[in-house]
Amino acid sequence: MGYSNVALKDKIMEMYPEITKHGISVSLDFDKAKHAYLLAFKKDNRELKTHIEKKDADECMDGIKCVYLGMQVGEFIKNFDERK
Repeated sequence: MGYSNVALKDKIMEMYPEITKHGISVSLDFDKAKHAYLLAFKKDNRELKTHIEKKDADECMDGIKCVYLGMQVGEFIKNFDERK
């Protein structure tokens, strides 16, 4: 399946609107060696990182929510809120 990093990031932001709601910015890059997308979530001067496997990214583009990523987003929001 072919899609750009921007398209995947837009899809993730669409599927997890709480990211924007909490003022978190996201950057995304593909790591060829790991065959995975690396995501960095930033809020103020804090940053948390995770990854999404290519297979999960493909499913995300098909509209299937990635449970692992959803859990990570929830944890990141909690961590950002606790560090205020």
